[in-house]
Amino acid sequence: MKKALIGILLAITLAASLVGCGGNEKAVSGNEEKKVIKIGATAGPFEEIANVVKELASKEGIELKVVTFNDYIVPNRALDKGEIDVNAYQNIPFLKQFNKDHGTDIVPLGKTVAMLMGIYTKKYNSVDELPEGATVGLQNDPVNRSRALYVYQNAGLIKLKPGTDEDKATVQDIAENPKNLKFKEMESGMLARTLTSLDASTINGNYALQEGYKPKEDAIYLNNEDKYTNVVAVNRKDKDNEIYKRIAELYTSEEVKKFIEEKYNGVVIVAEDPFNIDFE
Repeated sequence: MKKALIGILLAITLAASLVGCGGNEKAVSGNEEKKVIKIGATAGPFEEIANVVKELASKEGIELKVVTFNDYIVPNRALDKGEIDVNAYQNIPFLKQFNKDHGTDIVPLGKTVAMLMGIYTKKYNSVDELPEGATVGLQNDPVNRSRALYVYQNAGLIKLKPGTDEDKATVQDIAENPKNLKFKEMESGMLARTLTSLDASTINGNYALQEGYKPKEDAIYLNNEDKYTNVVAVNRKDKDNEIYKRIAELYTSEEVKKFIEEKYNGVVIVAEDPFNIDFE
């Protein structure tokens, strides 16, 4: 009787200890504990694509947990602090600027996808219809601000001073503004949500898709560019981690390409040469 009671108590203790381990970011495989890798992505397409990669990785015994963010700054801060292991949402110019501004040492492992930036409006049918003195949105982080100003230039709305750095343009670099557009800067993710308060705005492709826009149908101008291809990024100390490298490879797998082609109708483009990266 005493032995049976002891056995019951041991079973209860073991069960309690297993429940207590539920918050640990580890998966149990056989007799081994395996780390669950946290990958950061912004909400919308980057999150959706990360979930496809998660499914593919699980087939190879790699356990991913997708951590979703709602802006472009926090995912890098979380990576730098070790709160996540990798992230996949930003392009190389943005990453370079973030490292410079924040003293971080985050590096790209591989290219993933490019998401086209366009000009959107709820009020007009074309770029030509924008009125004199229209208030237009502009991303407030340095890289996306510069990128957006070049989108406005390519759409024929403004001209920037000759020789303006493609990664550092500001409104002070505008040489010609024939419609006297007034630029209102805000965080990239807010532009799609507040479009009704603006005459028009540049919007990053991922945020446009997240808000339900169909860029090829809804944008009054859509820029075609590959300079801003996004990357899987890690802290420099992890750049040789073979598992993280494999995660980067999965982003350009045939399964991911098929998902993107079917889901995003040509607005999201998979990198053709994912490991040819000029970063330093």
